[in-house]
Amino acid sequence: MKPATLSGAPARIMIIAVLAALLLAFPLLAAATGLDYYIGVLRRIVIFALLATSLNLVLGYGGLVALGHAGFVGVGAYTVVILAERGVTSAALAWPLALAAGALAALLVGAISLRTRGVYFIMITLAFAQMLYFVFASLRNYGGDDGYTLAARPEPWPGAQPLDDSGLYWLVLLLCGVLFWLFCRITASRFGHALSGIRDNEGRMHALGYPVYRIRLLAFTLAGALAGLGGAMLAANNNFVSPSMMHWTQSATLMVMLIVGGVGRIWGGVLGALVWLALEEWLKQQTEYWHLPLGLLLILIALYLPRGLAALRWPAPRRTTGKETP
Repeated sequence: MKPATLSGAPARIMIIAVLAALLLAFPLLAAATGLDYYIGVLRRIVIFALLATSLNLVLGYGGLVALGHAGFVGVGAYTVVILAERGVTSAALAWPLALAAGALAALLVGAISLRTRGVYFIMITLAFAQMLYFVFASLRNYGGDDGYTLAARPEPWPGAQPLDDSGLYWLVLLLCGVLFWLFCRITASRFGHALSGIRDNEGRMHALGYPVYRIRLLAFTLAGALAGLGGAMLAANNNFVSPSMMHWTQSATLMVMLIVGGVGRIWGGVLGALVWLALEEWLKQQTEYWHLPLGLLLILIALYLPRGLAALRWPAPRRTTGKETP
């Protein structure tokens, strides 16, 4: 008899558990092998995985091509800057406020933008993001075009010591893990199914009595909240905030990550951020023309794997008839 093999949900749970253990242990392994630099690299990948996942809620599940998502990232980052100027440097205080600021900005922008459709929605979200970009670029008290350098890493709670590289990594990993779990729960809930239904056939969902506008606005606000928190994490990761964080090209980069990973796929944002940023980091060390291979990757994905890397599956286990030879 052949030994039994794990398949389906138990196998996925085991794989996720092993990956989570490796991620948690990475700073210790990196310190022991002299690869401390890569703690920051992996931390950045985790943050962008959250940002791409937040865009996935709007684009993948809501069917809304928002080209101004980076605006909410910048709102969250500058919330941290404004609070730091007033002496508030605790992550326990600043990061929830950054999340709330991102949610409020998304609520206001979405309340107007979601009354439009198609290319008009794309352009109006782009316009709002560029407005935010120019507003923060004009704030000389917070660095203007030159950006703002934070004095130190945040402390986890008031009165504690500032986080070191490993401490910030573990905090970011924990928060992003919890938020990704919530994202999975949301997309699997009645709200998530209604949002996907509106994406597939808005007219039918409206005829069935679903509040289409309110569902989309809630999804847009949730995505903005996650983006605001991601912006606060980026500010802590870089110790620097600049208006370029909310430029439309940053929104396009998040969209590219999602396309590479898989639009509308649970793991699309995570895979896209991992592959794109890991390749970018490696190519920068190899050549100054690192943009070219990344562009070719995007073309190949669009031509041969339009559903993204998350659509790939390992081969299913062969079914047996129960008459296997010993």
